[in-house]
Amino acid sequence: MPKIKDLPKHKRPREKLSERGAENLSDAELLAILIRTGRAGKSALDIARETLKKFPLSKLLAVSINDLTGIKGFEDTKAITVKAALELGSRAVGSFNDSLPILGCVRDTVAQLTDLRGKQKEYFMVLYLNARKQLIHKETISIGTLTQTLVHPREVFEPAIRLLASSIVLAHNHPSKNREVSDEDIKLTEKLIQAGTILDIEVLDHIIITDDGYISFKEEGLLFK
Repeated sequence: MPKIKDLPKHKRPREKLSERGAENLSDAELLAILIRTGRAGKSALDIARETLKKFPLSKLLAVSINDLTGIKGFEDTKAITVKAALELGSRAVGSFNDSLPILGCVRDTVAQLTDLRGKQKEYFMVLYLNARKQLIHKETISIGTLTQTLVHPREVFEPAIRLLASSIVLAHNHPSKNREVSDEDIKLTEKLIQAGTILDIEVLDHIIITDDGYISFKEEGLLFK
């Protein structure tokens, strides 16, 4: 059997994934990437095909490390790598809940912030989103006076880390009904964007809610990254 490196470049699983995307690979090709190397007379792709013949995809999530190492060419390290990848994929699928709202645009986000209207004090709220831009949590971080509120990055990002959020949206209201962005609003947003960059948690927008409308930093071109 030919080794993977002997195949034309466009047929090698790793190169194919890089050029065409994971969705264009077969199950065996994806598994071969995790297996990485073959054994005498068998390529990683051959071992992947044998594995899927013994454990179809519908049963693969339930296989144990011992099940995998029972296949010739599947050493402990390969079995551990595959098992870890399968578990990670299972957790990722489980984290998606179709009942959660998707914040695909500014209007979707503003619809989640209507309770900020009519407040007599300034409320600073954060919306926490998963990788699909679904709203998984929203939290009031601080309640200030009529003119100001105090916000620290640790209070903003602690829930994001705990909830494994991929991104956040900042929001606060202007009880004064002023629809202008203040210097303090801009400085705070820049500070939180910088903190988010370090943590790899993207700040998607900062929305200011007033009684008769809103201001989106994203729409106004005020998100400096």
